Amino acid sequence: QFQLVESGGRLVQPGGSLRLSCASSGFTLDLYSIAWFRQAPGKEREGVSCISRNPGGGTSVSTDYRDSVKGRFTISRDSAKNTVYLQMNSLKPEDTAVYFCAADPWRTPCTLDSNQYGRHYWGNGTLVTVSS
Repeated sequence: QFQLVESGGRLVQPGGSLRLSCASSGFTLDLYSIAWFRQAPGKEREGVSCISRNPGGGTSVSTDYRDSVKGRFTISRDSAKNTVYLQMNSLKPEDTAVYFCAADPWRTPCTLDSNQYGRHYWGNGTLVTVSS
């Protein structure tokens, strides 16, 4: 059974940094495009960032970001740890949300459209709260 587990969310002050992790046991994440989504209370889920599948393990892989996080967030892979990271810097209160990762075994380049990720390919989320 495919499973993704997010971690790293916590309370952080505005201007601070966090690194979220998305890991899988038993499935090689290089074979999947991985996206981060977030959902704030009372708001629609929105795509944050994604990184395309990298079955060859090359150093060049396409990524995408929503405009509001460009220059502040960075998505990356660690193939050895079978983990995808979302480094979040200069955090703002509006970044407060539950962050989910999702996987797509077919699509390249990756997409921030949540409808393209099957319901069995989502983690349970990790809460990020940005507040003083």
